Amino acid sequence: MLAINQSELALMNLPSADTMYQALLDRDAHYEGIFIVGVKTTGIFCRPVCSARKPLRKNVVFFSNCEQARRAGFRACKVCKPDTLAGSEPAWLQKLQKHLNGNERIRDIDLHQMGIDPVMVRRWFNKHYGTTFQAWQRSRRLSAAHDALQSNSSVTETAFASGFDSLSGFGEAFQRVAGCSPKHARNARMVKVKRLLTPLGPMFAAASDNGLCLLEFDDRKAMQQQLSRLQRILGAQFVAGEHPLFGQLEQQLAAYFEGQLRQFSIPLQFAGTEFQQRAWQALIDIPYGQTRSYAAQASAIGKPSAVRAVARANGQNALAIVVPCHRVVGKDGKLTGYAGGLWRKQKLLALEQSDNPPDLFRS
Repeated sequence: MLAINQSELALMNLPSADTMYQALLDRDAHYEGIFIVGVKTTGIFCRPVCSARKPLRKNVVFFSNCEQARRAGFRACKVCKPDTLAGSEPAWLQKLQKHLNGNERIRDIDLHQMGIDPVMVRRWFNKHYGTTFQAWQRSRRLSAAHDALQSNSSVTETAFASGFDSLSGFGEAFQRVAGCSPKHARNARMVKVKRLLTPLGPMFAAASDNGLCLLEFDDRKAMQQQLSRLQRILGAQFVAGEHPLFGQLEQQLAAYFEGQLRQFSIPLQFAGTEFQQRAWQALIDIPYGQTRSYAAQASAIGKPSAVRAVARANGQNALAIVVPCHRVVGKDGKLTGYAGGLWRKQKLLALEQSDNPPDLFRS
């Protein structure tokens, strides 16, 4: 089997072998997507967070992706399943898809009948959505109800089609989420939110008919503050649901990570001050495969002395990747802060500057 030495690790932009081995021992999720570990004694390769028994330091070798590990003769671990995208939906959730795509209300007793543990479901939704499964379902149903009411469906028809047992219950739930009664649904602004998977981990996307307004990695530390800021500026409620722009976004992201897309064309809705919007547009104007300093970005918008203000605006960019704040580096060329984590910034820049982009993320 192939062995990789320290100098080769440096060429692949990987952390030191000692750092990666400690991350493996700690099952450190911050290193998800950075490296894959091959275990010489078993011939398998794993994620950094694998729960299997930890091998000795002398028995491991590190790779930047699954394809490299396979070429070296290793096979995928059946415990952590490194072939799947990080954050992939569990098998039990896939069983629910036919029900979740409709307006049927799924209770705990229904989950039991499907052979699914309600506690497991509750924990998964709390971890990945920050809410309960029942609350998430209700949000989706009200989102669909809002669309129906916008299309002139009657309140009564919409209420029962959305899985509510009474008009009063539907009215109260809609009022809580939309801030108005169902009769005034045309005045209600709702932004649809969806979780989607990428080679660098799960992301949350949010869109309305005005465009995509959010694309953030789900582990961003200030996610809740970002959502609150967007809701306040846009005067809209964010609810779980589908939107036609999500399909377009997923197609463009897939092409981007395959190295086949250099410029996103999906409609965008900026939520910020005039200065922030100018700063974000300057990010879009940075050519693919190139980087700029904060000072150069400030000069590009005619505010050469506003370097710190530009940096703050970048920090509030709610459209990761699509508005490429990862292309801004320190004046010395070194990587600086990135809400999605510096390792992701490094991966994105490596993708855009690589002659063989798919190898960076191939599973």
